[in-house]
Amino acid sequence: MLFDLHCHSTASDGKLAPAALVQRARDRGVGALAITDHDSVAAYTELSETTTRGLRLIPGIELSALWRGQTIHVVGLNIGLHTGAIEEAVSLQRAARQRRALVIAQRLARKGLGDLSPAVAELGERISIGRPHIAELLVERGQARSTDDAFRKHLGTGRIGDIKNEWASLQQVVAWIREAGGSAVIAHPEKYQLTRTRLRDLVSDFRAVGGTALEVVSGRQQTQESRQLAKLCAETGLAASTGSDFHQPEQFWAELGSQPALPEGCEPVWERW
Repeated sequence: MLFDLHCHSTASDGKLAPAALVQRARDRGVGALAITDHDSVAAYTELSETTTRGLRLIPGIELSALWRGQTIHVVGLNIGLHTGAIEEAVSLQRAARQRRALVIAQRLARKGLGDLSPAVAELGERISIGRPHIAELLVERGQARSTDDAFRKHLGTGRIGDIKNEWASLQQVVAWIREAGGSAVIAHPEKYQLTRTRLRDLVSDFRAVGGTALEVVSGRQQTQESRQLAKLCAETGLAASTGSDFHQPEQFWAELGSQPALPEGCEPVWERW
């Protein structure tokens, strides 16, 4: 069975509605899917037994966490969607996202880019808002040529809209996932640009607070990266997870179910369920 345990819908920063996402996964041969929207499980309320028939749907979420001053994403898999822990996590993280989005809107207004606050507030009530949504607003209003342009000029690292968020600690995020009966997974570890020593420190701290797995394969990454992460799992006793990190159809490197297989010798996280 083909597993894809990391993807996004319109409930956060994905481009496909949950039902369309499920259909695309099915069409691409995915047999087990986890929709892991950022700090949101709203996608699951839009799905029914009819729309998910023929697919093993694994409840999931992607939570932002703070570790030694750096933002780390943790995927929660096989969680109880309606548990108190997940409800608390979504409520607190969503409020943090809304506060950050409004601060960004205020900064952009002071820069002469117009008042985005009303639109940002409205979006924040409906979805798990992030900088990609603000980038789209800038494009819609003619303040940027594209979302990439918006990040390059206004929202990227070191720009006026680069506001750090006050995420929950790594320990708290893992605790929420465990209390919901799920497995905590470090998402796309290669994207943090950590040295090997610092990555080992992250894994060590993650294991110490109850972390379960490492996302060994994330999209169409290099084979050598997957092998190194598989070796790290073997050395530390973590299970291995896999996901495309799909957001939209145009990104072939993160297409649903297109990621390579887990390296030999890995213990798949789903074997622990």
